[in-house]
Amino acid sequence: MTSNRLFCLTTLVLGLNLWVGVSTPALAGPGHDHGDAPAAPSANGPQRQPDGSVFLPKPAQRQLGVRTVITEAAELPRTVELGAKVLMDPNAGGKVQPLNAGRIEPGPRGLPNAGQAVRKGEVLAYVVPSAAPIELSNQAAQLAELRAAKALADKRIARLQELADTVPRKEIEAAESEASSLSARISAVGSGLSTREALVAPVSGVIASAHVVAGQVVDARELVFEIVDPSRLRIEALAFDATIAANIGTATVALGDKRVPLTFIGASRSLREQALPLAFRAQGEALNMLAVGQPVRVFVQTKDRVKGISVPVASLMKNPANQTVVWVKTAPERFEPRTVTTAPLDGVNAAITSGLAAGDRVATQGATLINQVR
Repeated sequence: MTSNRLFCLTTLVLGLNLWVGVSTPALAGPGHDHGDAPAAPSANGPQRQPDGSVFLPKPAQRQLGVRTVITEAAELPRTVELGAKVLMDPNAGGKVQPLNAGRIEPGPRGLPNAGQAVRKGEVLAYVVPSAAPIELSNQAAQLAELRAAKALADKRIARLQELADTVPRKEIEAAESEASSLSARISAVGSGLSTREALVAPVSGVIASAHVVAGQVVDARELVFEIVDPSRLRIEALAFDATIAANIGTATVALGDKRVPLTFIGASRSLREQALPLAFRAQGEALNMLAVGQPVRVFVQTKDRVKGISVPVASLMKNPANQTVVWVKTAPERFEPRTVTTAPLDGVNAAITSGLAAGDRVATQGATLINQVR
C-alpha cells in the first residue's frame, strides 16, 4: 500500500512540472534575442510630417539634387496654348512625283535613303515608262515604216542630184525637206521607245521620306520622295477663338527644355474643323528634333497682361487630391506644399496666379522626389 501511494505522488509531481514547462514561455539566453518589437523610426531621415510638410535633411537634399529659386511677381503676358502640327516650308521643301507610270531604276548614286542630303537638280532615280505590248508593237511598226520611207527619200535625193542640170531646184529642196522630216520623226519615235524619265530634286535639303525600291512599278503622280530643309519649317496651329489672330504678341514652341521662337505669318480666311489655322515660321538648329507631320504645342503670348509669378513647369506637382501644388522651402530642412492655380506661359515656365507669394523659395529640381516622401 505504501509503495502505491509513493508511485501516485511521484506521477503527480512529474505532471505538474510538465504543465508548468508548457505554459511558461521560454526565454532566450543573453545575446540570442531576435528583437520581436518593431524597429523605431529614424528621426534623421526624410519624413512626411502630420501637417503635410516634409522634413528633408541637408544630406538628403544634396543626394536628391534639390534646387530652389526665389520667386518674383511680375506682369506676365496672358498665354494661350494651341495644338499645332509641323509642315513643310513650300519655299524650302518639295515632292518628287513621276509624270508617267513605269518602273523605278536607281540614279547615278543609287536610290537615296531617308536622311540623306541632296542638292537641287540632282538625279535621284529614273522611271522607265511602261506600255502595253500592242502599243510597243504599233510603235515598232511605225518606226519600220518611217525608216523605209527615209530610205526611199534618200534614193530620190541622190537621183535628183544627178539630174541637177535638168531638174528644177525646188524639187530637190522638197525631197531634202521630206528626208529631214522623216529623220526627225524616226528620232522622236525611237526615243519614245527607249527613253526614261529622270526624277530630279526640286530643292536642296534632306530626304524626309522615300517610298520606292529598285524595280518597283509606280503610277503617274505617285509620291516617290519628299525633300525638306530641317532648319526651315512651318508650324500650323488651330485656334478656336478667331480673335487671337489680332492679338498675337509673340509665340514659341516647346521642345523639351528648349523654346523655339516663332514668327507669325498670318491667319487663314477659311475655317478648318471649326477652327482658324494660324501659320508660323520656325528657324534654328533646335528644329532638327522635329519631323514633318509631328504634333507640337504652340504657346501664343497675347498683348494682354496678367499679374503672376513665373516658375518652371518642373515645379508643378499633384497632391493626393489631384490639386496642383508647389513645394516651398520654409526652413533649411523643411518643405511645405502650397496649392496654387496656374496658367500657361511659354511651355518651359508656367504662371502662378494665386497661392504663392513673391519671395517664396520654390523647389525646382527634385520636386518630384520631395512629393514622393511618405
